[in-house]
Amino acid sequence: MQEITNSNCERNLDHCWFALQTRSRHEKIVRHELAVRNIEQFLPTVNRLSQWKDRKKEVEFPLFPGYCFARFSLDNRLAVLQSPGVVHIVGALRPEPIPDLEIESLRKVLNNGTRYKLHPYIKEGCLVEVTEGPMQGVKGIFMRQARPYRLVVSINLIQRAVAVEVDASSVVPA
Repeated sequence: MQEITNSNCERNLDHCWFALQTRSRHEKIVRHELAVRNIEQFLPTVNRLSQWKDRKKEVEFPLFPGYCFARFSLDNRLAVLQSPGVVHIVGALRPEPIPDLEIESLRKVLNNGTRYKLHPYIKEGCLVEVTEGPMQGVKGIFMRQARPYRLVVSINLIQRAVAVEVDASSVVPA
């Protein structure tokens, strides 16, 4: 599989996207605290119907529990790490940036009204790009589960992904 890279960000680590691991059920708190500190944040969410004894209500849940994304310079990481609910910046030995393209692709999938579902992270597969339709420009892993075909958009660093149905004729190898 080809890797999606973001060479400008990786070279100088200036205003890159990073994954933040959060305390359990603190994703929205982290999002709020980062916004208060004027740090660009992204918390992909999904609305689910929750039922209590007396009523049903649609509630916003994080798409990737335990994670929130933030765009900042590593020089400003102290402000991020001091935010309530942040455990650490994800990375093997040091914080590792997430390519802008992965965040942009995830946003495009979530914002265009196409049905999607969580999908297990897949390392193998072919990296493809959608060439037409509302998802044009989205890159992800193309997989076949008989029909319909699926495009898996992954955030490699945290090994999480979403899958969306696509027409096989609208994708080309990236």
